[in-house]
Amino acid sequence: MSNKNRVIVITGASGAGKTSVARYLWEKYGVPRVITHTTRNPREGEIDGVDYYFENEESWKKIHFIEQIKYSQHRYGSSYEGLERAWNKSRLVSHPGLISIVVDTVGAITYKKTLKDQAVIWFVTVSDVAGLRNRLIARGDSLDRVLERTGSSDFVRDTHLPKDLRDHAQVIVNDDWQLTQQTADDYVTKLIYK
Repeated sequence: MSNKNRVIVITGASGAGKTSVARYLWEKYGVPRVITHTTRNPREGEIDGVDYYFENEESWKKIHFIEQIKYSQHRYGSSYEGLERAWNKSRLVSHPGLISIVVDTVGAITYKKTLKDQAVIWFVTVSDVAGLRNRLIARGDSLDRVLERTGSSDFVRDTHLPKDLRDHAQVIVNDDWQLTQQTADDYVTKLIYK
């Protein structure tokens, strides 16, 4: 990994807008997103190597993971191989060496500890955390699933910037999408011209 390579680690609670920020970085700046791995089966319309790398138990064992979790009987994780593929893809677009990944706060801490200055942490949040339930419902999640998710200790944990990241994270308050884009633009400009 070259020292020029950076990964924007986008973290925060479900519904805060992490994926929207990553999509914006791709659409405006050509910043590729790191594809993560899972052992679950693809959902309708999902494509291997685009949405996830869909693995089986055997292929999972051959991957060099930075972080991984088990959730609902399936494994999820991000790998050094995924980073390298994204960095290679970034060489074909306007900002070589700049990629992004969306992870929970535990994953963000792991990235910061593992990759040090190569990991640029963006914590996405909203002023009204209670309103995240409404965002999740508005994006099509079922009410039962939203209540289960927002009642979990993981959700509560991800609504706060962890102590381990306080001195390292850029905070994006995603209450107004235009302001969020402006903040992301400012942060990207600092990264590019640093």
